[in-house]
Amino acid sequence: MSQTDHTGHAGHAEASHDHADHADHTQAPHDHADHDHAAHDHSGHVGAFRRLFWINLVIAVPVVAFSPMFAMILGYPLPDSAWVAWVSPVLGTVMYVWGGRPFLTGAVSELRARQPGMMLLIALAITVAFVASWGAALGLLDHQLDFWWELALLIVIMLLGHWIEMRSLAQTTSALDSLAALLPDEAERLEGDGTVVVSPADLAVGDLVLVRPGGRVPADGRVASGAAQVDESMITGESRPVPRGEGDPVVAGTVATDSALRVRVTAVGDDTALAGIRRLVADAQNSSSRAQRIADRAAGWLFWFALGSAAITAVVWTASGLPDDAVVRAITVLVIACPHALGLAIPLVVSIATERAARGGVLVKDRLALETMRTVDTVLFDKTGTLTKGEPAVTGVDTDGADDRVLALAAAAESDSEHPLARAIVSAASARGLAAPAASDFTASPAVGVAATVDGQRVEVGGPALLELRGAAERPAAATWRDEGAIILHVLVDGRTVGALRLADEVREESRQAVVALTERDIQVVMITGDAEAVAASVARELGIERWFAGVRPEDKESTVAGLQAEGRTVAMVGDGVNDAPALARADVGIAIGAGTDVAIASAGVILASDDPRSVLSVIRLSRASYRKMTQNLWWAAGYNLLSVPLAAGVLAPIGFVLPMSVGAILMSLSTIVVALNAQLLRRLDLRPQTL
Repeated sequence: MSQTDHTGHAGHAEASHDHADHADHTQAPHDHADHDHAAHDHSGHVGAFRRLFWINLVIAVPVVAFSPMFAMILGYPLPDSAWVAWVSPVLGTVMYVWGGRPFLTGAVSELRARQPGMMLLIALAITVAFVASWGAALGLLDHQLDFWWELALLIVIMLLGHWIEMRSLAQTTSALDSLAALLPDEAERLEGDGTVVVSPADLAVGDLVLVRPGGRVPADGRVASGAAQVDESMITGESRPVPRGEGDPVVAGTVATDSALRVRVTAVGDDTALAGIRRLVADAQNSSSRAQRIADRAAGWLFWFALGSAAITAVVWTASGLPDDAVVRAITVLVIACPHALGLAIPLVVSIATERAARGGVLVKDRLALETMRTVDTVLFDKTGTLTKGEPAVTGVDTDGADDRVLALAAAAESDSEHPLARAIVSAASARGLAAPAASDFTASPAVGVAATVDGQRVEVGGPALLELRGAAERPAAATWRDEGAIILHVLVDGRTVGALRLADEVREESRQAVVALTERDIQVVMITGDAEAVAASVARELGIERWFAGVRPEDKESTVAGLQAEGRTVAMVGDGVNDAPALARADVGIAIGAGTDVAIASAGVILASDDPRSVLSVIRLSRASYRKMTQNLWWAAGYNLLSVPLAAGVLAPIGFVLPMSVGAILMSLSTIVVALNAQLLRRLDLRPQTL
């Protein structure tokens, strides 16, 4: 479709909206039903772990306090009563069965999947501690194997870690619910001489429906009668309303902005374009959920390390003629192999990082997306509403030296119109400090333009149809502007052309800075848009973007991301509309502009609260900083194991040194403290968008 076809207020220009109608039928805001998100699984997990943590924390206090081993380490006496000896075993059993249940059931799942991870490592440690402690309590095993206090602390700290993790992963929106919300709640089906209000789900192919000005199209179809400017930006990415007349296709969820349409339904339910987008989102989200978490991999390695070390320990000590010591050493190794720090290494970093990010205007919904962002080498920006403001602005005036006068006359003629192009002209005049003269006798002609009497002269503003009607010539700059994909409106005074206005989707100043900064970091910037090639090329040149995709439909946006990934690129997609949702879900990292739609936000792993593209750089800095902290914490936690497990096994026994349990416990606590303090350093990170 040529840019000229878009001009005229659509052509004021070509589909000039009836300006008079605009006074009463301005575009309605997108109606999104309130959805109850409270029942989402993540929220349930958060509540479950929170309750388990606090209740088990209370139970853990007497378990630890009355543990003989803990009392010995701190050097305080226990009351000399028979019941004291049973406090830790009884309450410790409650903690093992109740507080340890998530880890025990998780361990079973990991065993069935043959993928040992964090749950299996935790379950191994608490089970060995539980059995050994009961053995010590009943006098069947050495008293050194009293691990009730260690069992209690391990369960409490791991519950805390998983609570923090679940909270950081909790989602409060649903992409698919948000997509469904684009459909209107009711449709007006034409029957006989009147209309009947029905649910869109009750429509059938062949039905004739009425779409009122500002209303949403309830199903895919073709215009049977009427003409209107249709806002398809939420579906196609087209930055401005497009003219739709008799015989033209319209898509469910789009908005007739100015005039009524009668639409013959051609597709309903799962056959609609909107349903297709929903399927793409669901498929892409499912395909991105297979990634393995780094902490689970580390825990899997440590699981085999612990089992191997315990087996070697038992064999060596038994072969040395010390079977009793072999049992003590092997059990000690298995218990000590699950450091508290490992359970907190990732969740603490994620929690602090997401909190810090939120203060900087970045909401992290998906931890895997945050981890991946550090490796991104390609950022794919949606144009409309992301790199640009998503609304027209006057970007050029061509006159014979009377720019201000012509702009003021155009603003006066447009002052009674509510059309986006009219508002852009009035705003441009106001920005220049021009006082628009008083106008009267305002009229609007479909597909032609508007007219008004200003200072005794008849001033008209419109597109090519207006010039043809008046037999007037276009301004010299129009040809160049047309090649750039701009909207062109001419201003006529008493039938004579006195100037032309260039309007285009205004590029954000922050976009230029973001492109420069990303390019300097050797990250390729690519632009994708539903707009025509000329529009895309013009914006790309203005921003210094060397690669772009124009005229892209929603399903092609998703496949475009897949194509970039097939080139071996790690892609971050930045967008704000429903048409971006499948691509956001397919990308290695989906980044939604917070001012965008619910579905875009729900499909993304990272959300920018502002519409500043420079915030993408903040996400990269956050990703790299948090990954460093995760790696440091994991190495510290694993390093504790690599050092303490061999010592607990007795590798230095030949020279007379065996790691006492009390020292191992102190080292374990110190490891947890170091991990916590290291994670706190993330709070120093400044995530505010930086001006170049």
